Amino acid sequence: MQFSAAQIAMIINGSIEGDPGTAVGSFGKIEEAKKGQLAFLANPKYEDFLYTTEASIIIINEALKLRQPVNATLIRVPDAYSSFAQLLGAYQELVAKQLKGIQQPSLISNSASLGENVFVGAFSYIGDNVQIGENVKIHPQVYIGNDVKIGKDTVLHPGVKIYQGCKVGANVTIHGGTIIGSDGFGFAPQTDGTYKKVPQIGNVVVEDNVEIGANCTIDRATIGSTIIHAGAKLDNLIQIAHNVEIGSYTVIAAQSGVSGSTKVGKNVMIGGQVGIVGHITIADGSRINAQSGVTKSINAPMAVTGSPAFNYAAALRAQAVSRNLPELEKRIKELEKQIQMMLEKAV
Repeated sequence: MQFSAAQIAMIINGSIEGDPGTAVGSFGKIEEAKKGQLAFLANPKYEDFLYTTEASIIIINEALKLRQPVNATLIRVPDAYSSFAQLLGAYQELVAKQLKGIQQPSLISNSASLGENVFVGAFSYIGDNVQIGENVKIHPQVYIGNDVKIGKDTVLHPGVKIYQGCKVGANVTIHGGTIIGSDGFGFAPQTDGTYKKVPQIGNVVVEDNVEIGANCTIDRATIGSTIIHAGAKLDNLIQIAHNVEIGSYTVIAAQSGVSGSTKVGKNVMIGGQVGIVGHITIADGSRINAQSGVTKSINAPMAVTGSPAFNYAAALRAQAVSRNLPELEKRIKELEKQIQMMLEKAV
């Protein structure tokens, strides 16, 4: 597909410097883009590439002052990064609209309800009494269990598995290999040292505008629901245990895990490889640094780091002190010598 500078400027509400008829058919990074590609410049560190790139169209900030002439057609916007993201979204939506119909082989229950303009990729399975909204895109090899509900404009990438009874909202994106609704990790210890499985009869509820990365696992509740609230964003390789709640607009980076029944508040930022124990609460607006281990509730918004995690500012002070320990040890030994000499003189 080819798009002109005039068409692109209309989508992102930008102003053109150069030829409005310049056309592009793909995207490229500004440092390596070729003719016929569109690039963007948001980070000043890459400004030198603006004058050497072969890109045909470049999106730049309104405030940027050129140091020399540029060969490409420019589109100026208030925020080049946001406008580029907007353009990519529009392009992705356009591509998605071309996916329609039901590919074969696939198995769809006669009791399932599919909305208009739904796409079902080959080798997918849709169980009994499933309800799927309009414009949903189900890529190949997706499994949707009985009684699942999926809202409009949601995208399920290849290999997604959604177990029975779970609910997924509108405009949700779930990437390949993710499993929604697997059993929570519940086993009751017995007197003979064995474990008896506790049936997990709840479900998972994923609200609107959530994005879940690849190869995540979100366990169904023992009773009730594991809930990912509206607008939350989960990276790849994340484990969410049974009966957890993730607050609206919270973001979690890769390889993090949240143990059972923990309640994570709204607008929380969780770095990569964070571990959070079960049955605690994380206050709205908290910040948890990468590789932290959170072992108790965070009752007021704060930044924490370390394992066990504690206040970020205090952690920095502790690190500064630890770096000075060799010098402090030397000074203490010197003071001990001086005290010993004073005591000997006094005798």
